[in-house]
Amino acid sequence: MQNALPFLRSLFDRAVEVADPMRSLAAALPPKPVGRLVVIGAGKASARMAEAVEAEYGPCDGLVITRYGYARPCKGIEIVQAAHPVPDAAGQKATAQMLTLLKSLGPEDTVLALISGGASAILVQPAGDITLAEKQAINAALLASGAPIGQMNTVRKHLSAVKGGQLAAAAYPAQVLALMISDVPGDDPAMIGSGPTVGDASTPGDALAILERYSIDIPDSARDVLNDTRRVLTPDDPRLRNVENVIYAAPSQSLAAAADLARAEGVQPDILGDALEGEARGVARAQAAQALALQAAMPPGASPVLLLSGGELTVTRTGDGIGGPNAEFALALALALNGASGIHAIACDTDGVDGGAEVAGAVIGPDTLNKAKARGVDPQSALDRNDAHGFFKTLGDQVVTGPTLTNVNDFRAILITGS
Repeated sequence: MQNALPFLRSLFDRAVEVADPMRSLAAALPPKPVGRLVVIGAGKASARMAEAVEAEYGPCDGLVITRYGYARPCKGIEIVQAAHPVPDAAGQKATAQMLTLLKSLGPEDTVLALISGGASAILVQPAGDITLAEKQAINAALLASGAPIGQMNTVRKHLSAVKGGQLAAAAYPAQVLALMISDVPGDDPAMIGSGPTVGDASTPGDALAILERYSIDIPDSARDVLNDTRRVLTPDDPRLRNVENVIYAAPSQSLAAAADLARAEGVQPDILGDALEGEARGVARAQAAQALALQAAMPPGASPVLLLSGGELTVTRTGDGIGGPNAEFALALALALNGASGIHAIACDTDGVDGGAEVAGAVIGPDTLNKAKARGVDPQSALDRNDAHGFFKTLGDQVVTGPTLTNVNDFRAILITGS
């Protein structure tokens, strides 16, 4: 179809739009509590969520920590910005401030916790004698390891003094309502932001096994924490009895909205799933094979087909380039399609940041490899070096959104027309 890439971009924009807290959060809010209300939060979408809360409730007391560049104007709630994906001192200082605020609450008070993806790094209070520098090094190693997000968050919980239900425990005996935007495969609330208000059955031994599996060295301070008394709360911990966790926005909703938009344009969508995991290049090869098979079976004059998927892919870094799972997926997809006519694709992170660059992702088409050749860029070399962002920057095919103020993880769409 003509204008394939603008069409794909419109689908991505729609997926982001329906997850915007200013459009989606109000329906999940209960009536404003009569007594004292404290709003806390962490994550890339948390400031926007706070803005949406104040649009309904008016100015509120509280503290929310978000990523640098993702702040929003609030009248009462304090907004602090910190680093992501590797934590920094600003996040640690703000987290300590949040814990102090919660410890002043009693059973008649209410806490509204706003949790979104990114909270695992932004909400930081290392357990035991672990230093911030040590926590940063472990986090960076996890990000480069190729470990799935669930395993990374298991480790993060057991090395933290606020994750795995510990933030909610700090608020006990106050009533806690946690509103969440899911950015994890399977929408497990215990994994969103490493579950600061959710108990977890995993053990410190599980965390140690994950670190060993990916050959991640840890300092003695971290090993001491994992060999010491359990900190993460179990799901039946009495300090969680006043906590309600609600996921009000999830990847499935954004994919469904994109599918509806596609149907309105005469395109037949096929949602492959909202919880895909695995190495980005491996998933790309599999979806390329599926797209080519579908195209080969299309009768003349058939309507275009759209393959949609979400989830969180990973990259095991072996090169020195700048990349992310969405851009790497797009590059590997282009290589696997090898210039096949009639197939275009987009792969972006809905938070506007894909891996190591302030870039959401990239688009590809039948001319991607020819464009690369004309510009003297070797796509296979770029993939080998994990330099997908550098590759697409040279081609002018990056998708740059700036902060989207939400986060329902990866969005991938492959448009297939007759060859």
